[in-house]
Amino acid sequence: MNSGSPNNQTRAYLMQRFETLGIHPRGKLGQNFLIDLNLLRLLYESAQLDKNDVVLEVGTGTGSLTGAMAQLAAVVVTVEVDQVMHEMAKQEHWDKDNIRFLFADILENKNRLNRHVLDAIREELALDSQRRFKLCANLPYQIATPLISNLLLSDVPPYSMTVTIQKEVGDRICAKPRTKDYGALAVWLQAQCDCRIVRIMPPSVFWPRPKVDSAIVQINYNPQKRAKIPNLRFYHEFVRALFFHRRKFLRSVLCSAFKYRLEKEVVDEVLEQMNLKGEIRAETLSVKTILAMSEKFRSRLPEDKQTLL
Repeated sequence: MNSGSPNNQTRAYLMQRFETLGIHPRGKLGQNFLIDLNLLRLLYESAQLDKNDVVLEVGTGTGSLTGAMAQLAAVVVTVEVDQVMHEMAKQEHWDKDNIRFLFADILENKNRLNRHVLDAIREELALDSQRRFKLCANLPYQIATPLISNLLLSDVPPYSMTVTIQKEVGDRICAKPRTKDYGALAVWLQAQCDCRIVRIMPPSVFWPRPKVDSAIVQINYNPQKRAKIPNLRFYHEFVRALFFHRRKFLRSVLCSAFKYRLEKEVVDEVLEQMNLKGEIRAETLSVKTILAMSEKFRSRLPEDKQTLL
């Protein structure tokens, strides 16, 4: 079996490999390896990879998914924060020239992606005008939300993101108004993308087993939706502010968000224009309504004050 096959990603194989190296999975880095081979295949097949694709993988691990994707895509840029895992995967795939191994943390901080990783993506995309950028990965739980959110703020938003994440986060991404999971993440992503849960996965399909269910989630970038957002960063900050105190009434949240920038009378005027009562909560509003509200408030601010957070 060649090293690019996902068939290496079994519990027995991983346990033997780790024992040989004298190491253990590191829970604080979110090292839960997907050992169900059918689900591993479903993950990368759902991404529909082809030779025009530049794929970002975050969490190289042993390199099993990396090798499988490299057989399908133009290039895989794979990022690993654990040096042992990084070196292990490089040894497995020393003979593949379409894999770029980066030993790095994908996040510089919770609000910023690693610029060197983004530079690598840009370099690969620049080699052919037909190339598309996709994220496909078994993501460490703790980085899933900031990674997905910040990629959509970057100048290279992915054509698609197909990832395994905590089911709870998947529910939040795909949530509808008036549900407990509906919030800033859903409103931010659904304004730009079409989102769906591909498969729910129990803890038993991972080694070591996490304590919660997981999901394969697919997020497809929609340029027509994105074009309706004139100022992406303002919208991002507006949405975050809107749900920062999700149990507060809408008027109170808006007055707080625009404190020292807009008078309360302006808040009341915008709500009246939109035929909205100040005593409702943001979680009752559709993505379309929130985007329209964002633009009404942005239009009332001078350019140098179009920031909230």
